[in-house]
Amino acid sequence: MKSWSLSTRIISSVLMVVILGLLVLSFAVGGFTRYEVTERLDNSLQEVSERLQTAVATRLHDSGAAPSIAWLPEVGPRTLAYQIVDVTGHVVLRSQNAPQDAFERAWRTGFANVPHFRVYVASPVAEKYRVLVGEPTFHRREAVRRAMLISVVPMLLFLPVIWLLVRLIVRRALRPLDRLHDEMRARGSGNLQPIPPLDLPDELISIQRAINTLLARLEAALSTERAFAASAAHELRNPLAALLAQVQMLGRMVPAGSDAYRRVDIIGDRTRRLGRTVEKLLQFSRASSGVAFRRDRFDLLTVVHVLVDDLGHNPHDGRSIGLTPNGVDHIFVHGDMDATGIMLRNLLENALLHGRDSAPVRVAVLPGGGIDITNDCPALPPDVLARLTSPFVRGGSGARGSGLGLAIASNIAAQMDVTLRLRSPLPGSARGFGVCLTFPAAEVA
Repeated sequence: MKSWSLSTRIISSVLMVVILGLLVLSFAVGGFTRYEVTERLDNSLQEVSERLQTAVATRLHDSGAAPSIAWLPEVGPRTLAYQIVDVTGHVVLRSQNAPQDAFERAWRTGFANVPHFRVYVASPVAEKYRVLVGEPTFHRREAVRRAMLISVVPMLLFLPVIWLLVRLIVRRALRPLDRLHDEMRARGSGNLQPIPPLDLPDELISIQRAINTLLARLEAALSTERAFAASAAHELRNPLAALLAQVQMLGRMVPAGSDAYRRVDIIGDRTRRLGRTVEKLLQFSRASSGVAFRRDRFDLLTVVHVLVDDLGHNPHDGRSIGLTPNGVDHIFVHGDMDATGIMLRNLLENALLHGRDSAPVRVAVLPGGGIDITNDCPALPPDVLARLTSPFVRGGSGARGSGLGLAIASNIAAQMDVTLRLRSPLPGSARGFGVCLTFPAAEVA
């Protein structure tokens, strides 16, 4: 699913609405400006024509002047042109920028569009003469265009400023959401403390309260499950230990080699297997309850040395463990030391249980701070290897395991953000099984 940013979506939506609104407003302002400018120019044209009609026509009627051209100073292409036409349509007097023939021969009072001019024909004051005043068309278009540009261009030029302001306002408004997001991310693993007050807006306070309520319930549930796992371990181990002691005492009371002795030996073996299964189930319950969510700094290599020393002094059927530190003295990681010990113990016990008797289990410290555990055994099929971290899945070696060791280790590794990689056969061989642990942000000394 494609990811998206809330701030980007808000900024894009607001800017789209603003831009569309400005475009519509620009068209409206441009049309209104064109209408107003055209109306004002027409009014001016009409006013000039009517005043000129009264003044000039009366004078020509009184003086009977011959047709001539009125040479006016500073007449340019943008200057109004006028004509005084008699009843026969002959131009009696015109400005030097007016054509020789009459603008309009229809003699209708009002506006008319002729080539290159917008003309107004004034209503007659005297029967003998009419005044026609024309405005150059290109000058009118130029005036309309300039007025529209003055009205529209500032709004368009203001768009980048609007974009910056909207972006700044939206990002400032979403800063409380970013702080809430950071606090929620910090509650990922090992930190189930309530989110402190963050000066959030009213819309986010209810979300913060709901998250704090959920965190409190989750903390209570995890604490209850951890307490149950610890109590169950205590309550189950003691009866099993007492039962095993009674079986051992009973074995000393019956003759060795007798049928009763064999039955007592079977009972003792089954009791020990039951004790190991119960212990694994309790470890699996602890791992599932989030025992590895803590983030304390500790030396991983110290835990490895303790486990190798402990399991090495109690060899299983003659098997041993060889540790290769590769010049590394300390590996500092962040996590739960007890959970890490449970994870590594299960991996080492799994390697001892399923490895070949004559081949030791190899534990190598990687340069980047990882731990690699290998043992010699028949290679596992890929489909079995893919399901090996599921509960009660065995590799088919025939050893009496619980099927929970790798599941426990995988669960704890996931909670500690540790990469657990299984491989079989080992590189360069057709046999073997290996587990590689890569710890995040490991500090190697």
